[in-house]
Amino acid sequence: MNQIITYLTFNGNCKEAMEFYQKCLGGELEVQTVSETPEGDKFPNNFEKLVVNASLKKDHILLMGTDLRDGDLVTGNTVSILIDSTDEDQIRDYYKKLERDGTATHPLKKNHWNELFGGLTDQYGHQWLFHCKKQGSM
Repeated sequence: MNQIITYLTFNGNCKEAMEFYQKCLGGELEVQTVSETPEGDKFPNNFEKLVVNASLKKDHILLMGTDLRDGDLVTGNTVSILIDSTDEDQIRDYYKKLERDGTATHPLKKNHWNELFGGLTDQYGHQWLFHCKKQGSM
């Protein structure tokens, strides 16, 4: 099975953000910090709580993240997280929760195909897109 996974890089607040996403989306969250790795004692003390890898899994959703990076972090607008569903109530719930302390860029509304679509930037600066098509539509 091939899969595209959304992998986010944070500036020291990966655990906080992933816990927020878990509250919004549900699912199982696994987090590994530098101190929990076999070579964690080789890093400076201020690295011990940084997240090496986090994964949030629910149904067909897999969202991953880290605090570790090679250079300066620049949050840009080139990556969006798209949640696609046939459950309109679930899409509305996710949107409402993720919008908290964020910015609604496209309020949820029916598009020209009569499918629900919307977008927002969450409190961590990441862009989310939401799409809900009717059951049986293509």
